[in-house]
Amino acid sequence: MILLKTMIRKTLALIFVAFVLCMSGCVGLDPEYKAKKTKGTYVVREGDTLYSIAFRFGLDYKSLARINRISSPYTIYLDQKITLENVSMVPPEDYGPDQKSFPPKEKKAKKRKKTLKKNNPSRLDWRWPLKGKIISEFSLSKPINKGIDIEAKKGSPVLAAAGGIVVYAGGNLRGYGKLVILKHENDYLSAYGNNESIAVSEGDVISSGTIISRVGKSSSNQEVLHFEIRLDGKPVNPLKHLPRK
Repeated sequence: MILLKTMIRKTLALIFVAFVLCMSGCVGLDPEYKAKKTKGTYVVREGDTLYSIAFRFGLDYKSLARINRISSPYTIYLDQKITLENVSMVPPEDYGPDQKSFPPKEKKAKKRKKTLKKNNPSRLDWRWPLKGKIISEFSLSKPINKGIDIEAKKGSPVLAAAGGIVVYAGGNLRGYGKLVILKHENDYLSAYGNNESIAVSEGDVISSGTIISRVGKSSSNQEVLHFEIRLDGKPVNPLKHLPRK
């Protein structure tokens, strides 16, 4: 009898462990989000901008705006349905905890758009966002890293790698921490993740070398800046654009 009870306890324990593991494996994007992604649409959440949505799905923001008939300065609204294009081309970024982005300043962004059109160089004059050792390089094969990770002390100033407009400043993208995205000439974007604090707001027009944030810690508790450059929504190797050290 005692042996039978012991066997029953062990069986129940195994069932419980299996249940917990099964549930933990299901944690991730909520089912509603997965369904909407599969259908090729996305519902705007608090803190989103058109640029952050395009960034998440690896899309060109101008194409996304055109498909959805959204004109500059690309104002979007809570619960608005956004039609996506070629979502499968780049794996989407997951949402982290709900966090608001900083209020947009649309007038500045609109004014800057006209200024950007005047200059059309063949390439941008990039600069390093900070000094430090590269501890993880760009790679689109496993393990995937859509940018580079630069080691630096927590609180170190992060500089704009080129002049442009702040199109996102917040923390809605899992894996990026507090994130700043800048829009530059020639359809380039630059992104700065794992910040301790952000010194700019959406819509700010900034020059190359402007302090935009301070280095924080990554999800693995490393003091590091994650830096990306994207062209037409697609990640490109920053080392091919930044000046050689």
